[in-house]
Amino acid sequence: MVRFKNRYVLCEVVSEDPRCRQCIEDRALGLAVRDAIARVHGDYGLACCSISFTVKYLNAYTGTVLLRCRKDSYRLLCSALPFVRFLESRAQRYPCFLNTLHVGGTIRTCQKFLIQYNRTQLLRLLQNCTNEEERQCIQKSLLSCSLTEEQSQSGDEEEDDGTETD
Repeated sequence: MVRFKNRYVLCEVVSEDPRCRQCIEDRALGLAVRDAIARVHGDYGLACCSISFTVKYLNAYTGTVLLRCRKDSYRLLCSALPFVRFLESRAQRYPCFLNTLHVGGTIRTCQKFLIQYNRTQLLRLLQNCTNEEERQCIQKSLLSCSLTEEQSQSGDEEEDDGTETD
């Protein structure tokens, strides 16, 4: 059996309007990218890219987007991304553009790149602090953002010890 190879394009949505990021949906983003491909490359480009084109991941808060397409047509997709100039959501147009961060062969490589990219962005943010109070505030907020296991409800599990109570 033949495996179809894909490419994953990691992008970020850059907009001056903060409402743009919170209102975007994967369906609207996919339509905007397909429209840009059709404008730039015509029917041929649209047919090549739409075979396995999907929006695999969209984080509306950070503006991170992961797009999947076939390996043969990822160059067509990447060349059309700068022509996405707005996103349409809920009958409103938000001006924005897509900044390509990374092109990878697997989702895992894109995740690793995104972790490294976010680290460098946080270091830049810390270096641009004007005073020590801002620096302490950013470091405190970073340290408070850790993944911890939530404590389960203590009352639910303690009563289930195998004995019956009437």
